Amino acid sequence: MKLRLKSCLFLLVFFSFSNETFSLTDYQIKRYCKNQKKVIPCIKDLQEKRSNLQKGKLIEIPVSPYKR
Repeated sequence: MKLRLKSCLFLLVFFSFSNETFSLTDYQIKRYCKNQKKVIPCIKDLQEKRSNLQKGKLIEIPVSPYKR
């Protein structure tokens, strides 16, 4: 009984969040890119990545190390 309940809850949570994508708004993109050296290419790149994410394509996200 407990196994069945846990598996149902897991599947419910898994399928309820699987199709959601969280992308940046235009304002957030502009605010992020204003600190970059090349503003226009940064904006175009992030808008392209956002459209690919919304279409369901995989995107590559660079990870920079944390500087103390």
